[in-house]
Amino acid sequence: MKVLLAYQSGVSHRDDPYISLVPTGLCYLHASLRSAGYDSLLANFSAWTPAEITRQLRTQTPTLIGISQWTHNRQTSLELARICRTLLPDAIIIMGGGHATFCTDDLLYAGSPVDGVVLGEGEATLSELVSRLSEQRDWRDIKGIAYRQGDSIVTTPARERLENLDLLPLPAAYLKESVGMELELQAEFIVTTRGCPSHCSFCSSPDFWGRKVRFRSPEAIVAEISFIRQKFGLIYFSIRDDTFTADRARVLKFCSLLQERKQYILWNCQSRVSAIDEELVTAMKRAGCECIQLGVESGSPTLLRQLGKNITLEQIKRAATVIRDIGINLSIYLIGDIPGETPEDINQTIELIRSLNADDGYVSPLAYFPGTRLYKEAVQAGEITDDLFADSQNSARYALPSGRTSSRLLKVLTASRSRKGKPFPEQKARLGYCSTTNILAAEQYRQRGGFKQAEKELREITEREPGHPWGWFLLGDLYAEQGKQKLSRECYAEVLRRVPRHPPSRDALKREGLGIY
Repeated sequence: MKVLLAYQSGVSHRDDPYISLVPTGLCYLHASLRSAGYDSLLANFSAWTPAEITRQLRTQTPTLIGISQWTHNRQTSLELARICRTLLPDAIIIMGGGHATFCTDDLLYAGSPVDGVVLGEGEATLSELVSRLSEQRDWRDIKGIAYRQGDSIVTTPARERLENLDLLPLPAAYLKESVGMELELQAEFIVTTRGCPSHCSFCSSPDFWGRKVRFRSPEAIVAEISFIRQKFGLIYFSIRDDTFTADRARVLKFCSLLQERKQYILWNCQSRVSAIDEELVTAMKRAGCECIQLGVESGSPTLLRQLGKNITLEQIKRAATVIRDIGINLSIYLIGDIPGETPEDINQTIELIRSLNADDGYVSPLAYFPGTRLYKEAVQAGEITDDLFADSQNSARYALPSGRTSSRLLKVLTASRSRKGKPFPEQKARLGYCSTTNILAAEQYRQRGGFKQAEKELREITEREPGHPWGWFLLGDLYAEQGKQKLSRECYAEVLRRVPRHPPSRDALKREGLGIY
């Protein structure tokens, strides 16, 4: 039997941040089915027209269609289910994902095109469902699903969560069995944990994955990076865990393995401000971490408590200082337009933004999402109804619709982003040689026209660590910018000797008419 696992973003234009990527969870589901021998196709239908989707469905004629639904694409995913039902009336259509899990009533109405919902973590549930369908057996008694029966919705007992995440197959190993995917971009994003020990009021992660954090081993993470590096030529990765640094010893071991095995990558991650210290950040930088994103949310102690952050301003400032002093780029997340916020709260956040001197950041208005404590309490208080999302066409429902505070905070953040030169000599005196320091220094010098200084930084990498592709690649870009094409080509060729499938270097040589790599 054929299985189609599909995602369609809620907006069809290229400015949509969700259009190029599918949720990583969908990739794990696809990998689980493919590794078990099932005929699964992963499809990103974002920006596809209905006619294009129709042609694909008629070509594939899947027996089972799984659609990933999140709050931002809830209406689009439901319309996709209707198209599937019209074209393939005998297919089993299921949904899963963060929105579907908590909004089964909205999906399983009388006459819905959706047959069932996979609740929460879905690999084992989906695999059992496909097995039952392959054997033409009833599937409505398996754990971890919801479906409509007559006038009621049945929810089966919860399925036990997978304890050993290392048992999951690598999504990147099966990405090519797909349509509409940007494979190299998708493979850049990896996940190494499930669950979150915190209980922030605006986040559904604890209810979806559980509050107990489950970890992949350092060995498994490095093996995945090595596989993707070899298969797709990637040397930059984004680790999308809620809190990558939740297990300090694990991160230290991960960093040690990256260096021992000479992976020579750059990467970023997210952290909680209370899970940062100097030794840890130093190890991360030596292993190629160039940016840490902190969930700051607010500079008001009152609003931090209201959001359930359980952190202090002192912890925020301490974490930011450590990151800046060690010399990693600092990115911060903020939330604005919070009910009950006062001018004093806003001014406290502005003061904090200015003191942190972040390199980058994001501001989002506080939004209701199903499965969050914020949503549940608002329903209980009568501030919103529990059918909030059923008829709304908006991608999100904000607690305060004006967005004025968020816009103001974003302007302050943009104006206060780090514009001073980083004290790279101080970093070098503190850490000694570190390729990440050289890379960040070279980029700053290049942006300011200091090509000689940038070249010196990058040449040190190629001399000390000739196997490090980043030194050669950035030198290639530097020479290309100066019109030194011969030197540029030589550097890109050096990259490809170390990482034969590195996409930017291959593209650069193709532009030069040397498509031999």
